[in-house]
Amino acid sequence: MSRINWQETLGWDEDQLDDLRYTGYAYLRQGKYDIALPFFEALVVVNTGNAYDAQTLGALYLELNQPAKALKCFDKALKLEAEHAPTLLNVTKALFMLGKKEEGLKLAHILKNEPDPSISNMAKALILAYS
Repeated sequence: MSRINWQETLGWDEDQLDDLRYTGYAYLRQGKYDIALPFFEALVVVNTGNAYDAQTLGALYLELNQPAKALKCFDKALKLEAEHAPTLLNVTKALFMLGKKEEGLKLAHILKNEPDPSISNMAKALILAYS
């Protein structure tokens, strides 16, 4: 069975995808994660090659306390954009939420050396919290 190219089937271009993305992001910024969720669920189906959409969907699942679903999204995002530090940080958080302390600590120790202080500082905080 062949996969359906939903973007082509719907006849959508980047403008429609951006509208969907911006609307979902607006709800996300307001903390309305349950409303933002279906926008990003649709985006990862319609626009399968976008790492940002997959990472954002994973982050929403984390916020909604669904770390197993989040990990699946992060895996997809990392296949599209390997070694993306914010995604790896979210993977670390999901691992801790799932009780996978050793795996989470291993990744956090790697991320504590990131040049971006927003990543390295959070990784250090997670190490302190879970050690």
